[in-house]
Amino acid sequence: MKQQAVNPFLPSWEYIPDGEPRIFHDRVYLYGSHDHFGAPIFCVGDYVCWSAPVDDLADWRYEGVIYKRNQDPKNALGLHLLFAPDVVQGTNGRYYLYYAFDFLCMIGVAVSENPVGPFQFYGHVHYKDGTIWGRRKGDQFPFDPGVLVDDDGSVYLYSGFYQSIPALASGFRKLRSDGGVVVTLEKDMVTIRKEPKLLFPKAGPGSFPNHEFFEASSIRKDGSKYIFTYSSRHNHELCYAVSDYPDRDFQFGGTLVDQGDLFLNGNQDEKKALNYLGNTHGGMLNIGDDWYIFYHRQTNQHSYSRQACAEKLEHLAPGVFRQAGVTSCGLNGTPLMGTGKYEARIACNLWSKHGVARYDRKFNKRIHPFFTQTGKDRMENGDQYIANLRDGAVAGFKYFQFTEGNTIRITLSGKAEGSIEIAHTPDFTTTISSIPIHVQGSTLEIQGPFNPSAGTQPLFFRFIGKGAVNFHSFTMNI
Repeated sequence: MKQQAVNPFLPSWEYIPDGEPRIFHDRVYLYGSHDHFGAPIFCVGDYVCWSAPVDDLADWRYEGVIYKRNQDPKNALGLHLLFAPDVVQGTNGRYYLYYAFDFLCMIGVAVSENPVGPFQFYGHVHYKDGTIWGRRKGDQFPFDPGVLVDDDGSVYLYSGFYQSIPALASGFRKLRSDGGVVVTLEKDMVTIRKEPKLLFPKAGPGSFPNHEFFEASSIRKDGSKYIFTYSSRHNHELCYAVSDYPDRDFQFGGTLVDQGDLFLNGNQDEKKALNYLGNTHGGMLNIGDDWYIFYHRQTNQHSYSRQACAEKLEHLAPGVFRQAGVTSCGLNGTPLMGTGKYEARIACNLWSKHGVARYDRKFNKRIHPFFTQTGKDRMENGDQYIANLRDGAVAGFKYFQFTEGNTIRITLSGKAEGSIEIAHTPDFTTTISSIPIHVQGSTLEIQGPFNPSAGTQPLFFRFIGKGAVNFHSFTMNI
C-alpha cells in the first residue's frame, strides 16, 4: 500500500454508517447512510459515495452526492430520512440503488448508468397489481434492503426489522415485524415475483437463540454458499447465517464482529465490553482470498454520528468465518508500523474506570471518554480526538509492528494533572512508559521514554490523576 489504512478508514470529518461495500470495475464502492457530526437523529444527510482501488484500500476518494432524499416523489418535501441502502448491478448493466425512508414503510429504487450516479428515481418495490409493498394488510415491514443478483440473473431482496412500527403512510395501521424476509423480484428489479417469505424469525422455531435477527440485512456469496449478514437483538454485533440456497435453509454461522469484542473468548457481559456500544450495520467484502466485514462505530456519546470501520476476517472454509476483533488497522490487513504519528481517533478500545456504556440507554456522560471533533459538521480536514479521559480511563490501539523503542511524544489538551501510562496489556500489570503530565487548557506535547516489546503488539494508554484530559495524537520512535 502507498499509505497505511486505519479505522475509521474515511477522513475524520466523514460519518458514513450502514456501509455496504461493492466491487465494480476494480474499485470498491462504499454505499451507506449519511450521518452528520452532532446530529439530533440518524441519517440526516443525502447519500454520498466513497471508492478505493481494490489493490489499495487506504486510498479512498469522495465521489460526491449520488441521491437526494427529495428525489423520491413520496418524499418531495424531504421530511423523511434515507436509511441504510444497497446497490447492485442488474443483468442489463445498469446500477440499482435500494433504500428505505426511516419508517415510511416502503422500499424505493433508483437507477444509474454508473456506480457513482447520479441516480434517478425508478420506482417503489410493488406487487404485480401495483400495490406498494408495505401498503397491503398483513405485509411485513420493509426495512434495510439487501439485494442479490444471482448467477442465473434471479433477483432477491432481503429486508426486515425486529420491532413493530406503525405504518405512517398506511393510516397508522401496524405492519408485521416477524423478522427477516426474502422477496424475489422480476428482472425489472422492482416488481415482486414471489411473495415475501419469512427466513429469519425473531423468535420461536427457526430463530437463532441469543443471536436473533434484529435488522441490517446484507447478502453475499462465497462460492456456492449464500452468506446472510445481519445485526442481532444485541444490536452491537454483526452475525451471519449460511445456506446452499438463497431463499431457505439458513443455518446460524456465528458472530463476525462486535463493537465491544463481546462473544470473543466466551465473554458476553456488556459490562466487560472493550468499547462503547450502540447499533451497528454493515456488509462483507471479498477481494481474491481476502474477506472483510464492514461495520460502524459511535462517536460524540450518541448514535447519530457514526463512522465506517472494517476488519479482515479469517476465512476457514466456504461459508465459515472466525469472529474478528476490532482493531485500529482494519483494511490495512497487517499491523501498523511501530513508528510515526498516529491520531488518537483510531483507538479501537475505549473505556472509563467505571467500564463502558450503551449509547441507546441512559448513562452518566460526565464520567466517560468519547470521540469528538473541533467545530461543527464540515467537509474538510479537522481535529478529531478522544475527549474526557478521567482517572483510570483507557484508550487501546491494535496492532503495531515493533522492532525497537526510543521515545514517544503525546499531544494532549484539557485540564489535568497526573500521568499517562502505556502498556501492552489492558490490565497494565507491566507498563512500558509512565509520563507525568500537567495540562492547563492549551494543547501541549509531552515526551517520555518508550520501550515496546518486539513483534506485533497492542498499545494501551491510561490516564491516572485529577481532572480530564483530551488525547489528540502520539508519535513513536522518530
